[in-house]
Amino acid sequence: QVEEEIQTLSQVLAAKEKHLAEIKRKLGINSLQELKQNITKSWQDVTSTTAYKRTSETLSQAGQKASAAFSSVGSVITKKFEDVRNSPTFKSFEEKVENFKSKVGGSKPAGGDFGEVLNSAANASATETIAEQTEEETH
Repeated sequence: QVEEEIQTLSQVLAAKEKHLAEIKRKLGINSLQELKQNITKSWQDVTSTTAYKRTSETLSQAGQKASAAFSSVGSVITKKFEDVRNSPTFKSFEEKVENFKSKVGGSKPAGGDFGEVLNSAANASATETIAEQTEEETH
């Protein structure tokens, strides 16, 4: 008798599953849409948990602190570069480069961009080396 009840319940379940599939087909619900709905529902369930909310808040605070730290580090580095540029040693070096440039006949007046001054000095030095080599070859 138990086996007959099991068989009857299996038949009823199969009929209900068939009926459910027919209703879904009529409503235009396919497997992909069901999967999307399940994922959406699961995500909503996860985001509503206390653990998720705590973790989210903690990560948000950590991100804000990290952002502030990076900003602070950037400010410190910028300040250090300014300090180096304003240091007497750097000023002295900059003046020597300016003097060197004027001695080798730079076409721009003194006070140009420091990078330009260095490039000009490097070009002038290279020109002097070539001139010296040519002079040695002719002697």
